[in-house]
Amino acid sequence: MKDNSKIAKTRRVDYVEKRKEGWRPEDLNMFKFLHGVLNRVNVCYVATYPPTECGIATFTRDLVGAIGKYTPFSDPMVLAVGGEADIQQYPKIVKVQVPKSDLQSYLDAADFVNRSGANVLSLQHEYGIFGGPDGEYVLNFLERLKIPFVATLHTVLFAPSPNQKRIVQRIAEMSMAMVVMVKKGKEMLMEHYGIPAEKIVVIPHGVPNVHRVPAASVKRDLGIIDRTVISTFGLINRGKGIEQAIKAMPAIVEKHPKALYLVLGETHPGVRNYEGESYRTELLQLVSDLGMEKHVRFNNRYLTLEELINYLCATDVYVTPYLNKDQIVSGTLAYAVGCGKAVISTPYLYAEEVLADGRGILVDFKSPEGIANSVDQILSNPAMREQMETKAYAYGRRAAWFNVGIDYLDLFHRISDSLKTNSSKSAQKENEKQANGGTNV
Repeated sequence: MKDNSKIAKTRRVDYVEKRKEGWRPEDLNMFKFLHGVLNRVNVCYVATYPPTECGIATFTRDLVGAIGKYTPFSDPMVLAVGGEADIQQYPKIVKVQVPKSDLQSYLDAADFVNRSGANVLSLQHEYGIFGGPDGEYVLNFLERLKIPFVATLHTVLFAPSPNQKRIVQRIAEMSMAMVVMVKKGKEMLMEHYGIPAEKIVVIPHGVPNVHRVPAASVKRDLGIIDRTVISTFGLINRGKGIEQAIKAMPAIVEKHPKALYLVLGETHPGVRNYEGESYRTELLQLVSDLGMEKHVRFNNRYLTLEELINYLCATDVYVTPYLNKDQIVSGTLAYAVGCGKAVISTPYLYAEEVLADGRGILVDFKSPEGIANSVDQILSNPAMREQMETKAYAYGRRAAWFNVGIDYLDLFHRISDSLKTNSSKSAQKENEKQANGGTNV
């Protein structure tokens, strides 16, 4: 009978001796093989990027991180679009900064990408982050690009202006695929923009991988152990409709005296540049007029992911009282659902789909009464609340970033493989043509 321990020891000695000799050719070949298996696509991302404070910047950072977990040998790079006066300390992954309104910088950025060795480009599109009328400078960039790209649309309008419609249609013509985050977005692109279904892919908005924890344990750490927490988070602007939730608070407090509404997040930088803190000042005055100082609190900071998750885990009811029916994406709502929260929302497009099938409650726009009644309904019915939270959390699992990263990586691989196949077929046809004396038969 063989002595397995002696065999193992001998193999270890052999390995150590061979390792002393340096890497062997087959070792290097193995690394090339692993590189091919684990990183078949080098991705370039074009978007805003932290430390810029906006939802798309956060989305891009999380997407880069999610894909990076599956491509350890990859060489991702980011082209960060920012304001003309911005001086940002970007991380090393940002290779080029593109001043928003400098057309030449878009052309230079495209030339950089063409030389970079990237296989595919991921574009995050929203009209306002690019320069020119309706952000049309992005077309100059894409028309100069020589590698395939995928466009993720963070805004899809029901009634776009002629120029807005032209921009999206042109992006569709040039792209290999367009990503939207809900099925309604796909329907709108087909119906209102004439984009073929086969070019549109639905991938949900990614959310952190959060384990459900008792709210009481997190409330203790935040110093609100005895409060019933209602919350809204995100960059503050007038479209958030926060005044509607504040107006609902007196009726909520009447039935739930421990209720506390947390408004989490700073004023949107673009709004602050335009009108300062006038909206927040109006909200604070409204709180005072209603006598709700003990029941409404503001946290005027851009929260870290850890802080945000803590507040969400401490939340009993999450509210998005937004005013824009056409809103097709909401990262804040996605995060709340991902954390398994009971949610009340106005019926904007994204909320209608995400909160369907009992995952939340929809109320009319500009309806403090609807918000108050729905909050009371959830807080007064623990069984209903638990069922809603369970459904939301289950839905959010599909949208966890580790799943969303796989979806994007699969899309990039399919595009790369398709191009390789088409290139191979073209080469084969050219060889056949040469073999037949330069003519096709």
